[in-house]
Amino acid sequence: MASYTDLRAELDCSICLHTYTDPVMLRCGFNFCRVCIDRALDTQDESGVYTCPECREEFRERSALMRNLALCKIMENFLFHQPKVTVTGILCTYCVDSPVPAVKSCLMCEASLCEKHLRAHSKSSEHVLSDPSTSLENRKCSVHKEILEYYCTEDSACICVSCSLVGEHQGHRVEMLDEASEKKKGKLRNILQKLSTKREETEERVQNLEERWRKAQEKASGEAERVTALFTDIRRRLDDLEKRVLSEISRQEKEESLSLSSLIQKLEIKKDELSRRMRHIEEICTMTDPLTVLQEPDTGDLCDPEERGGDEDINRCLHDVGDLDVAVISDKLHTLCNIITYIRFGIYMEGPADILLDVNTAANNILVSDDLKAATWKHEYRNGPKTADGFQNNQVMSSRRFSSGQHYWDVEISRSVMCRVGMCYPSIDRWTRDSYIGENNKSWSLMRYSSQYLVMHDLKMMQLSDKVSSDTVRICLDYEAGQLSFYELCDPIRHLHTFTATFTEPLHAALWLNNGCLTTKT
Repeated sequence: MASYTDLRAELDCSICLHTYTDPVMLRCGFNFCRVCIDRALDTQDESGVYTCPECREEFRERSALMRNLALCKIMENFLFHQPKVTVTGILCTYCVDSPVPAVKSCLMCEASLCEKHLRAHSKSSEHVLSDPSTSLENRKCSVHKEILEYYCTEDSACICVSCSLVGEHQGHRVEMLDEASEKKKGKLRNILQKLSTKREETEERVQNLEERWRKAQEKASGEAERVTALFTDIRRRLDDLEKRVLSEISRQEKEESLSLSSLIQKLEIKKDELSRRMRHIEEICTMTDPLTVLQEPDTGDLCDPEERGGDEDINRCLHDVGDLDVAVISDKLHTLCNIITYIRFGIYMEGPADILLDVNTAANNILVSDDLKAATWKHEYRNGPKTADGFQNNQVMSSRRFSSGQHYWDVEISRSVMCRVGMCYPSIDRWTRDSYIGENNKSWSLMRYSSQYLVMHDLKMMQLSDKVSSDTVRICLDYEAGQLSFYELCDPIRHLHTFTATFTEPLHAALWLNNGCLTTKT
């Protein structure tokens, strides 16, 4: 026996899937809502063939709709209401009262179908089904109103059978849509692969640029910190120099004040003595008695020999007490020039040059350390033949050469009473006595002997007044400016000497030592 649910299902319109509203019947006997079947038949007016949505029976003329009175009576006995639902997207063409999403489209019927209305269409081979489309008209030929099944490769157009047989694409090479679609997908995949590769290259370039940007920011930050530290040190040095100069001026002022005060006291005493004598003589000159005048002791010269000696002492003191000792103050202020030079090299040079010694240029009595940064003098000659690039005696030069820019490096002197540091051309003689740096026109050197500094170029030697106060020397090269400067790294840094020349070859750092050890520092 049929259940209530089965009976309830028989009262649903096969188009809207809801209970009948004003049910009508087609000639084939199937019932529909009047509104639903009217809309379905309206979509078939252009084709001129009408079909029943349920049994697919065809009618040449639009069927007259007859109201099913019996069914209407039954519907009146059912007191229930089915709420309508709201949906989005492509809707089933026949579900007009309560639309539901379509799952397929029938190109033959030009209708979008839900699962229930799809059943009859899927049984016929003539009904071409596809995924739901917003416009079924776009899937048919605009000229022949036939389904687009082929792809013309010559005109790059989707065509129907008639287009390929009698239309403008007659005789053209055509492919099935699926085949043409797969070929196009293949080309697109190749393009996609190329684009993917280009995108990866672009991403890599972006990463490289970002890395450069990051390094630039880090470098700028580092430079800012370096300059800040440099100027902090400069301010400290200038403050210290100002204090020392002012202290020197104050010291000289106190010494002069004491000397002048002493002289003023002596001269005040002398002035009082002279005044006393002047009064005594004036008294004698006013006497009227000749006997009394003549009996007064003879005054003689104004100053006796002892007094005359005292005047000479005072005059000598007056000559000695003069202006402030400008030479001492200027010597202290000369430190300012060294600080300014230090600033210049500190700002425009990123850091010390990495000086490595060339073992092949070392003389047999010079031992180069494993890290190539230290040279030690040995009394005994090492066994082994000299190289063509090696010096005859006591010297070694760097492997790095400088042909442009500004550079500096430091040399630490250890246990050496006599040594030289400097630079030379690579064409310097290696085997004669004149090959020592400073003793030819291809080298420049600062020589330290005991506690004294000397500078030498082309055998021209000049002794410096500065005494040795530090074991570290800084060499600064400005190739384009033609300047080679030497500094002693004391506090504050002290300028020793600057050679000026027009450099015609690359320059190498060079070391000469007669004892001890020299170490390049970076």
